[in-house]
Amino acid sequence: MRSLDVAGAERSDQQNRKKPRRETEMPLAGSIVAGSSGDCGGIEESGGCLSMRVEDIVQHPLPGYGAPVALSFSPDDRRVAFLYSPDGTLHRKVFTFDPAKGRQELLFAPPDGGGLEESNLSAEERLRRERSRERGLGVTRYEWRARRSGGPSSRAGIVVPLPSGVYFQDLSGSEPVLKLQSSSTSPIIDPHLSPDGTMIAYVRDDELQCKTYNFGFDDGETKQLTYGARESGKVHGLAEYIAQEEMERKMGFWWSPDSKHLACTEVDSSSIPLYRIMHQGKSSVGLDAQEDHAYPFAGAANVKVRLGVVSSGGGEVTWMDLLCGEPNGAHGDEEYLARVNWMHHNALAVQVLNRAHTKLKLLKFDIATGKREVLLEEEHDIWITLHDCFTPLDNGVSSKHPGGFIWASEKTGFRHLYLHDKNGECLGPITQGDWLVDQIAGVNESSGLIYFTGTLDGPLETNLYCTNLFPDWSLPLQAPNRLTRGTGRHSVILDHQLLRFIDVYDSVKSPPVILLCSLLDGSVIMPLYEQPLTVQPLKKFQLKYNIGRVDAEDQLAGTEWLIKQGLAKPGHIGLYGWSYGGFLSAMCLSRFSDTFCCAVSGAPVTAWDGYDTFYTEKYLGLPSEHSDAYEYGSIMHHVKNLRGKLLLIHGMIDENVHFRHMPRQLDDRIYMEERIWDFVERSL
Repeated sequence: MRSLDVAGAERSDQQNRKKPRRETEMPLAGSIVAGSSGDCGGIEESGGCLSMRVEDIVQHPLPGYGAPVALSFSPDDRRVAFLYSPDGTLHRKVFTFDPAKGRQELLFAPPDGGGLEESNLSAEERLRRERSRERGLGVTRYEWRARRSGGPSSRAGIVVPLPSGVYFQDLSGSEPVLKLQSSSTSPIIDPHLSPDGTMIAYVRDDELQCKTYNFGFDDGETKQLTYGARESGKVHGLAEYIAQEEMERKMGFWWSPDSKHLACTEVDSSSIPLYRIMHQGKSSVGLDAQEDHAYPFAGAANVKVRLGVVSSGGGEVTWMDLLCGEPNGAHGDEEYLARVNWMHHNALAVQVLNRAHTKLKLLKFDIATGKREVLLEEEHDIWITLHDCFTPLDNGVSSKHPGGFIWASEKTGFRHLYLHDKNGECLGPITQGDWLVDQIAGVNESSGLIYFTGTLDGPLETNLYCTNLFPDWSLPLQAPNRLTRGTGRHSVILDHQLLRFIDVYDSVKSPPVILLCSLLDGSVIMPLYEQPLTVQPLKKFQLKYNIGRVDAEDQLAGTEWLIKQGLAKPGHIGLYGWSYGGFLSAMCLSRFSDTFCCAVSGAPVTAWDGYDTFYTEKYLGLPSEHSDAYEYGSIMHHVKNLRGKLLLIHGMIDENVHFRHMPRQLDDRIYMEERIWDFVERSL
């Protein structure tokens, strides 16, 4: 069978498009390299030495990794949609593939090139993309709208947010329709379609707003759902910096399953001093050449976050009994709002974490009153790792235990799934063993099966497994049934009917391969995309309070192995890294100058008391309580031992790792001056 032929799809669509562009073909299953003609693709091999061009190493996406992303099944499971750039750039478009017909089509391309330049993005959108590590341009995400029965709003299609606004594209190939106009001065941020497909909620001017739609005919009215944010230094409906950067919580509002309500955050950063970043490279001055950020430094205050629920039709906000980041409040140990999920019967499930990362609560809220109920608590003396495995059940565990949910816990030392009743009581494990569950991929209550990805077959692998959702705990748990094939990492997307799944697979021997498979036995139905082209731990090392110690020694151990194999030569080994990698490069060069001779350190954290609360305190605790760990983990503490050559690179408008990490202390400025003088002496 053929893989997705995106170029062919675009050619067939050119008659309906203005100014068509020539694009290279997406490779067929079994081809060598996308757009290749049988050459080496810039890779040369001579004398047993493999060399690559610098351009191939630093380009993005990497060679062989320009595969389709954001794959999903249409609501009726007849199509597979994905984002892809046929010319190998970051400018992606939306394509669909019909497995039954073996036909692919270009569904949506940004009109008139909208979204293809970073300069088109608002400051707010640029920051959100930075938090998500989103480097793509053009289309970066889309949402399906299901076909509705009857009426003018019955058309199925996709909703696509772009810098110019939010577009709707039906499946007939007609021109996309701009449904929401955005602007650089008043941008639309984080728009999301309601589950019933009739409304779009978004944040504008720091407030949550909602617009009702009649896709294809007249639009409805726009309603502002929250008020009073801008005047009080607050924002409604957007995730705070810490949540986006460190907690993997990108959203600040959530639609209820019936589309009647929205839960939203209120973030108050008024108690945090602003940290100013100057745009030294700009020709203008004043407000246009500076940014101010409420940055929570380690040991200092966090933002205050509360959670409310409002009707999608407007009205008063009901605030839940929750205020994170307020140490003097009624629930002072609830520092971080980590996760928000809707449960059935319009209840909210909320995960909150204490500042020390050692205590997690799962709370249930009545959205009508805001009253809370503690479903469960977990504690760990080192730290608790957040996850996205909370899954409410539709029908319940049994007639004896209606309701209930699936939870993941590392209480055995490995993350596993557990079944809980509606009151939070743990009924028993679903999985167990010396391996980890990664994510829940799907739940079939009617058949009593749960699908998940995990590391049962090795710590360097991730596979899809199926097991009993309601085990008989009087008997030993059955071993999960593996559904994916091939040694490596599998990322999966299940269809809505739980009959098929998309398997995105890659390994050290293979670039990404995308397969359509049967969920019954894992057999391959057809390849969608192909590009042909592990060691068991012996010791345990504690990372807590040891930043800059065991992580650097791990790099040294790996390098010593390379030397032993004859693959590297002492005194001729360099390091390169960015952000944490920049810190680790400089740390290794400072500590192990006999092994490493040079390092490129990009945007390093040179002293951890200058980084944010959530990440830093998770690994090092509070600066006031663990000053020794902060001192040893600081590059400043080791820089006096540095003998190799260190190249420091840092953007002056970096709002995450601030530029001040460069010339942090007087002694280290002297070191930098000495290196500058060395350069002058060598050059004159």
